[in-house]
Amino acid sequence: MIELRESGVYLVDGKVIPAGASADLPAPADARENTMAYSIMRSHDKSRDPKKMRLKFDALMSHDITYVGIIQTARASGLQRFPIPYAMTNCHNSLCAVGGTINEDDHVFGLSAAKKYGGIYVPVNQSVIHQYAREEMAGCGNMILGSDSHTRYGAIGCMGVGEGGPELVKQLLENTYDIDAPEVVLVYLTGAPRHGVGPHDVAIALCGAVFGQGFVTNRVLEFAGPGIGNLSVDFRLGIDVMTTETACLSSIWETDEKVEQFYRVHGKPERYKALHPGKTAYYDRMIAIDLSEIEPMIALPFHPSMAYTIRELQSDPYTILKKIEEEGNKKFGGQVEMHLTDKIHDGKVLVDQGVIAGCAGGLFENLCEAAAILNGGSTGNGDFALNVYPASVPVSMAVTRNGVAATLLEAGCIMKTAFCGPCFGAGDVPSHNGLSIRHTTRNFPNREGSKPGQGQIASVALMDARSIAATARNGGVLTSAAEIDYEAPRMEYVYDGEIYKKRCYYGFGKADPDAQLKLGPNITDWPRMHPLQDNLLVRLCAVIRDPVTTTDELIPSGETSSYRSNPLKLSEFALSRRVPEYVGLSKACKALEDARWDGEAPTELLEALGKVVSDPAETLKHTTFGSGVFACRPGDGSAREQAASCQKVLGGCANIAYSYATKRYRSNCINWGILPFTIDESEPFGYESGDTLFVPGIREAIRTGQETISGKMIGKDGVRDITLYVKGLTEDEKTIILEGCLMNYYAAGYGRD
Repeated sequence: MIELRESGVYLVDGKVIPAGASADLPAPADARENTMAYSIMRSHDKSRDPKKMRLKFDALMSHDITYVGIIQTARASGLQRFPIPYAMTNCHNSLCAVGGTINEDDHVFGLSAAKKYGGIYVPVNQSVIHQYAREEMAGCGNMILGSDSHTRYGAIGCMGVGEGGPELVKQLLENTYDIDAPEVVLVYLTGAPRHGVGPHDVAIALCGAVFGQGFVTNRVLEFAGPGIGNLSVDFRLGIDVMTTETACLSSIWETDEKVEQFYRVHGKPERYKALHPGKTAYYDRMIAIDLSEIEPMIALPFHPSMAYTIRELQSDPYTILKKIEEEGNKKFGGQVEMHLTDKIHDGKVLVDQGVIAGCAGGLFENLCEAAAILNGGSTGNGDFALNVYPASVPVSMAVTRNGVAATLLEAGCIMKTAFCGPCFGAGDVPSHNGLSIRHTTRNFPNREGSKPGQGQIASVALMDARSIAATARNGGVLTSAAEIDYEAPRMEYVYDGEIYKKRCYYGFGKADPDAQLKLGPNITDWPRMHPLQDNLLVRLCAVIRDPVTTTDELIPSGETSSYRSNPLKLSEFALSRRVPEYVGLSKACKALEDARWDGEAPTELLEALGKVVSDPAETLKHTTFGSGVFACRPGDGSAREQAASCQKVLGGCANIAYSYATKRYRSNCINWGILPFTIDESEPFGYESGDTLFVPGIREAIRTGQETISGKMIGKDGVRDITLYVKGLTEDEKTIILEGCLMNYYAAGYGRD
């Protein structure tokens, strides 16, 4: 089904040739420049060093749980106007009754910021962020940076990168996005999908094949091969948006007449450009996917890479669900108990809810095919319910006009507005111990809105819209779309963007410096953050030994969304689902550091330093103290900067890890002045919460680019040496850490080329 090749390959006139197969092939570094990815990135690269890219993007995207913090940070750093098109959608905090007025206060702020700085404002329920980008912002050969991890538009020839908010701040202040020149992975597609197979099936199979081993982490996926021509653009988009779940950096696809038609239908034919690899292109790795071998898939809790064929699950449901149940109960540590095996009745798996939504599920063709499966059928009047969210008003209008919405409604579906809630835990929460099947992007713990710490648990499994519709037709009995005899419709998408023209604010190039920002009571400025001192003292306040720690565990989604504009309130949720005691411990550290800045010498800090230096009182005057987190591989999942900023607000100053799950989380740490330490993976981390790390000379080490740093761990059983690494910092990143955070960096006059 999917074959992985870890060694390099060349693509020569469309034919795959293993590296080393011919002496006539150019050097890998030279031939890598002939990939589509490098062709696009080099055209946006302002660096003179081919190994270090400094990218400037063509457009920016944010939604209503990120744009307030971004603009507030940029404003504190000297923002005058938006230098490139910046679209702010309102698709996350759409439930304006949650938290009183504060969600709508964010929306009012966003519109006022668009007027003041010259932005594009998309009102509530008009579109989910990525559908608007596809419809209105993307163009072949362009690059878009978004403050949402699923910023992926490669299927229509536009490279999308999802990052934390500070990286957008840099673009707004006309700075660059700095990365080491990435490796490129060839995703070579052949064959054509079988009956009943949809884009989510391919995406889940891909995630299952590559995520666990980090096969594509921080690399660019480049899709090529004859199989692309057998896929519609919607099908390609559905696969592409899920590449985020592989932990890759970005993606790009070959374009063809179908993509050209996509831009023509959307009224932007000038944005089309044919994209193909050069005559001889080099790829560092390869993934071969035979689309004809992909079966309907299911990703079981709690990750898109927990991939099984539906056929496998149907044949042995107890063994598989028991395994997931046991892993889940271990993860929740006795807070609550999962009961997935209770879903098995007479050898069949019964689910409680279906959802087709957002940037992955709510696409035109998914809805049309789901309607074809449900045509003349019924979701039933039992426990099962199906909710459908078209990805934008234009998609909603299209399925209304062609009768698809009527077919879905007649079958018992509930049609809703464009909203990302079901994907991050703010909508369609099933009952306690309920199982929801969703064509959305993620199924991490609590992505359905349950709260294990309060004794509530529900689970999400990811499936394609086609198999969700088949399950709905079967009254909630888990069913593969391949088992249903239906005719896949061939409906033409008629795009009508008039609603955008009537409702959206298009202010790019029309900044009004005299316009006033409208600040609701929940919108607050960032607290003061101090520069890094000569030495560092870190109290471990959370030690997490799970193989991977998601950003959802570092700062929850869902119920926290209303507080994303208020750093102090939001920080109260930090690690609340994983290490509930973290907030109190970290705040205690911050209180000691605040006292130190006020000229005091807290006894607790003097005692710790007294174990490693001869003059603790003098050393303390030049030593930053704060809390720290250890996690094996933190930062998988969302791009949200708050996973790092909340630690900083609470007094956090360091993370220690074997590696970072994504580049974007490590960047978030750096931009908030949190030292991103790593340790050797062969060394077991034998320290616990409450132990303290001392790193002498840290400021000088960072300033001079020292990548191997010696420290002392002060624990209950004495003092031990520890070797830390801080590898690959750019000059700007060094200065950001030294200044204490990105805002301090700009306030000090840096980053203004």
